[in-house]
Amino acid sequence: MRLSSAIIGLCALTALGACGDTFNEQALIGAGAGTAVSAVVGANLAAGAVVGSAANVVYCKEFSNSC
Repeated sequence: MRLSSAIIGLCALTALGACGDTFNEQALIGAGAGTAVSAVVGANLAAGAVVGSAANVVYCKEFSNSC
């Protein structure tokens, strides 16, 4: 059950992730997406915000040409 929730959360986080123009925008967008996914799967909202924020910032830095 936990593994399927984690997979669903990861897929949703990837789908919701979007780049902002600045570091702060990227972190805020990622935090919002992470919190939303955590709420849907019943996980810790604060942890979802932190993970989503970090994931979106890293994604935007690594793949800036696709944003």
